[in-house]
Amino acid sequence: MNLENDGAMSRAIFDWDYLLWEVRLKLVAAGFFIYLGVFLLTHWLSSWLSTSYRTLSAKEKVFSNITITRGLFGIQCSVAGFWALLIDPVLQADQVYSQQKWSWFHCLIASGFFLLENVAIHVCNIVFRTFDVLVVIHHLLAFGGLLGVITNVKSGHYLLIMGLLLDMNTVSHCIYCILLRIGWAKALFWKANQWVNVHMLHCRMVLCYHMWWVYISNWNDLVENMGLPHFIIFFMGLSTLTLILNPYWTYTSTRRLFDPVDRKFPNTAVKNESSGKLDSETFQKKRI
Repeated sequence: MNLENDGAMSRAIFDWDYLLWEVRLKLVAAGFFIYLGVFLLTHWLSSWLSTSYRTLSAKEKVFSNITITRGLFGIQCSVAGFWALLIDPVLQADQVYSQQKWSWFHCLIASGFFLLENVAIHVCNIVFRTFDVLVVIHHLLAFGGLLGVITNVKSGHYLLIMGLLLDMNTVSHCIYCILLRIGWAKALFWKANQWVNVHMLHCRMVLCYHMWWVYISNWNDLVENMGLPHFIIFFMGLSTLTLILNPYWTYTSTRRLFDPVDRKFPNTAVKNESSGKLDSETFQKKRI
């Protein structure tokens, strides 16, 4: 294993001229189509491998695939976020103006993901006649916050990367949703994962307080660096997360720990559990 070659290869991935509009837009498009590909690949693999998945309705399949796509995006956000928070010396030294090539890359790819999320949410709302106002607000503000990095090349990246780190709980949330929808809500692993999910949501709240500290401590510099429109959008997003979304999601996740029902599809877990019992009984009869 050649660490020097591996380091050179990783640097080459991020080595773009981010001052060019065409580069920024290409990476946004790349993020959009990469995660769209993840969504479609998830559907194909699930249809091929999972009997339970094939019994789901079209709406349940779409939301399950969206959940898995969000979980994979959460892995990217967690790696980038913890690197900025704990390791990267440049972003830690200057939390207002600092930029790194790797942070450019992750912010632009994330912009493409949230563009896909907004498109998917509104299409689902139209097709399935649903409307989750909190999710709609969250994703609009998330894309609005990242829109600043597309339009303003001098914008610092530390707070934006911390915003991505807020998606640290999406991996455990993805596991929670999938196990619940296949009828494994009584498994010990499901309960342990749900405890992790609740803990991650508490960590999100602590991270929001850290972001507020950076935000208030550098108020004037951030207005100058971000520009007033982006500053206002970011303020609205952080306020909404701190006062409404994080407390509400922490409450609902804690409640689900003791009452494991999928509010979007309340009959799915029961249906799958019942079908699992029927399959088991049928198998035993065949053996007899």
